[in-house]
Amino acid sequence: MADAFNRRRALTIMAAVAGLPLIPFAGRAHAAIAPVTWQGQALGAPATLVLNHHDQAEAEALVARVVAEVRRLEDIFSLYRADSVLSELNRTGALAAPPADLVDLLGHCRTAWETTGGAFDPTVQPLWMLYARHFQALGADPSGPEGRTLTQALSMVAFDSVRFNGDRIAFAKAGMALTLNGIAQGYITDKVVALLRDAGVTSSLVEMGESRAIGAKADGSPWRIGLAETETGERVDTILPVIDKAVATSSASGFHFDPSGRFGHILDPRQGAVPPLYRRMSVVAPSATAADAFSTAFSLMKEEDIRAVAAATPGMTVDLSTADGQHVRFGRTL
Repeated sequence: MADAFNRRRALTIMAAVAGLPLIPFAGRAHAAIAPVTWQGQALGAPATLVLNHHDQAEAEALVARVVAEVRRLEDIFSLYRADSVLSELNRTGALAAPPADLVDLLGHCRTAWETTGGAFDPTVQPLWMLYARHFQALGADPSGPEGRTLTQALSMVAFDSVRFNGDRIAFAKAGMALTLNGIAQGYITDKVVALLRDAGVTSSLVEMGESRAIGAKADGSPWRIGLAETETGERVDTILPVIDKAVATSSASGFHFDPSGRFGHILDPRQGAVPPLYRRMSVVAPSATAADAFSTAFSLMKEEDIRAVAAATPGMTVDLSTADGQHVRFGRTL
């Protein structure tokens, strides 16, 4: 039976308006400034927001805006909530007057799909459901779904069969479905960053499943983001210095459908489950949306093809660990 999907990573936002450090100085001049902290749930995980601001009332209002924005976007993109806009689209196959954010995100999906030659494809959901159903069944064949059902699921994976504009989204084939799990966290991270910037935040590290830095740390030094092969981050193998960039990591070890760990959660939309090429795939990019999507797609691509995409994409760095444990970094110098 497939393991229950469980995001263990906590979500955090540490931010400060212009002129304030992330942690108040202990000196007398800053004694009255205390950070406003919120703790709760966001994107299915524990979340913490810490904001340093000259005005506590304004800080509390900004924290409330961030929480409301995350919940608004969850209402659109969540695959696990039956009342979300995405769930409605998957049930009905069409959606009139879709939210602008959904149309915008599908535009980003199309860019990633085209750039990676189809390695990134959010219509992979029928394939995911096939593996989930197969391994949840009693006495499931450990070798995976049989060929006929796999071929049928693969026929539903075709992003060019998703028609979308500001008026309507529709699937060209019955039985299609979308998952935005490979890009939505990055998109939500970018929306939160935009909200914070508009409010005057000049130094922030936003961790919404993916990481994005606003500026540098208060002392001008880069943020340091640790990379690990598992979501628990128990063993960090690399630390990246980041200023005004986003970082996303994908790892085949994150989730497996089967107890033996043979069938992982990063499914190739062209073939189904494939042996992992990398232990860890991390992408640094100007936006968390791009970093999220490309870290997913690159996990399924040969290194020479990844290098070609990175070379043609401004501001992108790729840091990976191969299946045999070699550390490789290329693209823009950090």
